[in-house]
Amino acid sequence: YGFINTCLKSLVVEKYGEETWEKLRLQAGVQDSFLTFEVYKDEITMQLVDKACKVLGVPADTVLREFGKYFFEFCKRSGYDHMLRTLGGNLYEFIENLDALHSYLSLSYQAKKDIEILVLVFLLFPQEMNAPSFRVEKNEDGSMHLHYYSDRRGLCHIVPGIIGAAALDFFNIEISMKIVNQTEEEERTGKKEHIVFLVTQNPLFPCKERNEFSSSSRCLVDSEKQFENQLNKEDLEKAKNANEDRGNSVCPVKKSHWKTLRGIITLGKGKLLRGFDPVYPKSLWIDTKTFCNGLPFHMVFDKELKVKQAGVSIQKIVPGLQTMGICLDQYFRIVHPEVPFTISSIQKFINSQFVFQTRREMMPESWKERPMLELRGQMMWMESLQCMLYLCSPLLRTLHELEERQMHIADIAPHDVTRDLILLNQQRLAEMELSNQLERKKEELRILSKHLEEEKKKTEALLYAMLPQHVANQLKEGKRVEAGEFKECTILFSDVVTFTNICAQCEPIQIVLMLNSMYLRFDRLTTVHDVYKVETIGDAYMVVGGVPVPVPTHAERVANFALGMIMAAKGVQNPVSGNPIQIRVGIHTGPVLAGVVGEKMPRYCLFGDTVNIASRMESHGVPSKIHLSSSAYQCLKYKNFEITERGEIEVKGKGKMHTYFLIRNKSATENEIMGRP
Repeated sequence: YGFINTCLKSLVVEKYGEETWEKLRLQAGVQDSFLTFEVYKDEITMQLVDKACKVLGVPADTVLREFGKYFFEFCKRSGYDHMLRTLGGNLYEFIENLDALHSYLSLSYQAKKDIEILVLVFLLFPQEMNAPSFRVEKNEDGSMHLHYYSDRRGLCHIVPGIIGAAALDFFNIEISMKIVNQTEEEERTGKKEHIVFLVTQNPLFPCKERNEFSSSSRCLVDSEKQFENQLNKEDLEKAKNANEDRGNSVCPVKKSHWKTLRGIITLGKGKLLRGFDPVYPKSLWIDTKTFCNGLPFHMVFDKELKVKQAGVSIQKIVPGLQTMGICLDQYFRIVHPEVPFTISSIQKFINSQFVFQTRREMMPESWKERPMLELRGQMMWMESLQCMLYLCSPLLRTLHELEERQMHIADIAPHDVTRDLILLNQQRLAEMELSNQLERKKEELRILSKHLEEEKKKTEALLYAMLPQHVANQLKEGKRVEAGEFKECTILFSDVVTFTNICAQCEPIQIVLMLNSMYLRFDRLTTVHDVYKVETIGDAYMVVGGVPVPVPTHAERVANFALGMIMAAKGVQNPVSGNPIQIRVGIHTGPVLAGVVGEKMPRYCLFGDTVNIASRMESHGVPSKIHLSSSAYQCLKYKNFEITERGEIEVKGKGKMHTYFLIRNKSATENEIMGRP
C-alpha cells in the first residue's frame, strides 16, 4: 500500500533530506508521491529499500530496523496508538493478541483505510490482507520466543524495530531481539519463512521513579506492620483458612504470616480478596435446546475431529452436521490461520481467530452457485471432555455479501455483534470510497498544479524574451510602464551584405533557414555578454548595452558582442554562393529614451538620435567590419581594444563624421568572446 512507501519517504526526508530522497527515488525508478490506500507492487518497496542501502551506505537489516521504529512513530502520529495500547497489559499479552487483531481487522472489512494501516503496523506489506502471523512462548527465565511467519522473505528485521518501539513506548521496557532459528515453514501451509526471535526484557525506571518506588516500599512495610497489629486474631484466622482452602485445590504453597494478609483489602465491614476466583455452578443451568438456539453458530468436536454438537443455524446451512460423528474436515477447511486441520495445530494457535470455509462439494445443491460461507471465531479446549469448542459467527462484511448467500439479518443471533458490523461497515465502505476519491482528486490537482507551474515558467520565459523582466512584471500586474531616460548607452545595428540579391535568387524557405541559423548564434551571444536584444527586422539585428539596466561597461559589452557576431557569421552559409555570409556592424554611444509601445503586442522600444546614428554607422559600414562612431571610440580607446581610424566620412543626414573600425579585444581569446569553455 502507498502508506508504506509514503512512510519510507518520510523517514528518508526527515533524517537525510529531500535531496537524498530524490536521488534514491530516481535510482529506484519510482514516482515521488503515493496514494495512501492505493495498492502498489511489493517490488517498488523492495527497490526503495535496496537503493536506500546503497545510497546511505548501510546494511539492509539496519535500514529495515530503523524503518520499523520510524513506522511505529509514523502510525502513532496518524492516531492509531490508542487501539494498539489496548491489546495487552504487558508485552507478552500485546504480542499474543497480534494475530487476533490481524484476523479481526483483515477479515472484518475489505481492504480499506484503518484496516490496512493497523495490519501494516504489525509487520508489513499485506497483499490482499495476507498479513504475517505471530506466536509467542514464555520461558522460565522471563524471556520469550517470538515466532514470526511471513510470505515475504527478508523483511524479518522490521520486527525488532516495531516491537522494540512498542515495548519502549507502551510498557517502558527496553528489549533485545536475536534470531535463534530461521527455517522454511513446516507447521503451517502457505507461508514461506519462519523466524524465531529470542526476546529479553529490561524494565526502565527513571531516577525519580526509582526513588519513589523505594520510598513507597518502605511506607508499605510500615503500613503492613501497623495493619497487622490492628487486625484481630479472628479475622486473621478466617483469612488464613480461606486462602488455604483456595490454595489446596490448585497448587498448595506454604505462605508466610504476612503473605496471607497481603491479599486482604478491608472495605467497610466486609473483606474482599485482591485476587479474583470465579464461582461456577454445580451443574449447568441451561438445556441443550436453548444452548444450540442461543449460540446458532457453534460446533464441538473431539480429537478425531468428529462433530459432537452444532448450533441450529449452521445445521441449517450445512445439513451434513446433523449427522453426529461425521468428521469436521469433510465439510470445512481452515482459511486462517493457515494450519493443518488437526487438533495439535489448532491448539498451538488457539489464541488466533480461526476462519472456517465450507467445502463446495459438500454443500446442498442450492449453494452450488453461491459464494461459500465463512465462519470466524475462537477455539476453546475443554480438558474434561477432551473436546474443542468453536464459538463463531458468519463472516459477512456487507449487505451485498449477506444477499449473495441468500441469508438474512434474522439468521444471526440478536446478541451477535455481526449484525451491527454489517450495517456499520456498509456505511463505512461508502465513507472510505469517498475518502479515496477525494485523495485521488487531491493527487490529480497536485499534478495539474505542477504542470501549471511548468507552463507558467515557459510562458514567463517567452514573455521575458520579448520584454525586459521588470517591464514584463509590471505589465502582468496591470501597472502602467513609464518611459525611462538613459543618459548613456551603446547601440549596435547589423545587417547582411547583399541581402536583397540573396532574396532575389533563393526560395523563401532558404532565407528563413539562413536567418534562423544566424539569429540563433547571435541570441546565444546576447546571453554571453549580457546585452539586451531590442528587435530584428528582416536581416537587421539591434542590441543595446546599458538598457534597461544601466551599467558602466555598456560599451565594452557591446564591442565584445560585435566581435562575436563577426566570428559567428562565418559559420552561416550563403545559400546562393555557398560561402560564409558577410555582415556589417555599426556602433554608437549616447543618450536614449526607452519605453513600452502598444497594448496588443507591446514592444520595448528605444527613441532618440542615438538610434539613428547607430543605424547610420551600420549602413555606412564595410563588410565584415565593426564601424564605430567617435563617441563609441571614446568609451573604448582605453579598454584594451585594438581600434583603427577610418577617418572623416560623409554620413547621410549628419554631414561629415570622424569614424573608426574595431579590430579585436587584446585581452580576450576567441573562446572567451564566443563563450566557449
